[in-house]
Amino acid sequence: MNEQNATAILPATKRSMLSDDVVDILQFAVDACRDGAVALATLVEIRGGAARALGSHVVVAADGRFCGYVSGGCVEAAVASEALLAMAEGRDRTVRFGEGSPFFDLVLPCGGGITVAIHLVRNPLALHRVLENLSRRLPTALRYMPDRQMIEIADAVERAAWVGEDFMSVYRPVTRVVISGMNNEAAKLGVLARACGYDVVSVEPTTFDRSMIDPFTAVVMLHHDLDAEKEATDAALGSAAFYIGALGSSRTHRLRVERLQSRGRSSQAIERIKAPIGSFGPTKDSTSLALSVLADIAASRLATFG
Repeated sequence: MNEQNATAILPATKRSMLSDDVVDILQFAVDACRDGAVALATLVEIRGGAARALGSHVVVAADGRFCGYVSGGCVEAAVASEALLAMAEGRDRTVRFGEGSPFFDLVLPCGGGITVAIHLVRNPLALHRVLENLSRRLPTALRYMPDRQMIEIADAVERAAWVGEDFMSVYRPVTRVVISGMNNEAAKLGVLARACGYDVVSVEPTTFDRSMIDPFTAVVMLHHDLDAEKEATDAALGSAAFYIGALGSSRTHRLRVERLQSRGRSSQAIERIKAPIGSFGPTKDSTSLALSVLADIAASRLATFG
């Protein structure tokens, strides 16, 4: 079938969901595989600026439904159309958009260009395994082999990139926010963190369990009493949490530091605590505090994992 004939019978493209969560996107792919062909489109090159990170995906079903993003939303429908053409031809393809692209009418607002590799998913097993690993809060990766037109599960690397002739997409568990404190500030932070799609665990200081903390966890201590946060602080400092924050003024934190030093904590460990907590302040209400804390957590995760 040539491309002109294929175009004439292609279904219309339509966005299925507004989500850039990798779990939503890969689950959409797994579900769509039950009904027919599926294409996994991956952002594999950025020329200049771009709205999305390398390794971002758009998944396209055989009926034209698609989800995910490889840009700010300006080329996804075109990616879906290219994916349907790939399905009609029965082979993978690579497409350029923006700078250096043959599509002169598709200009990226950032002024740059991107390359998207479109892979026809013939067996969703690798996608199943990625989702299983993420559900177990394990980082993982997907190796795309263009020469063989295959994908396979792989150990996580530092970041999405070409490794030789293969492209590695990297996936990490959703941010977990462990909140120690039973007050209005803690409740508001929990509500907003859940709205952001974070995995939220609210605990009382006496039930703080270090086993709930992994490298993708932010620990937030919202207490108005330094004695109340002792167990949470000790657990957090003994963990691999990427973020540890504590409520209180600069004066309160100086007292916190003195107490920790008296208990034998090293300066390096103590410096892990962000206090006063948040990215801006001082705040005067629980909503502003929650926004400040969440912004700080998001910035810290981006700086840690990219």
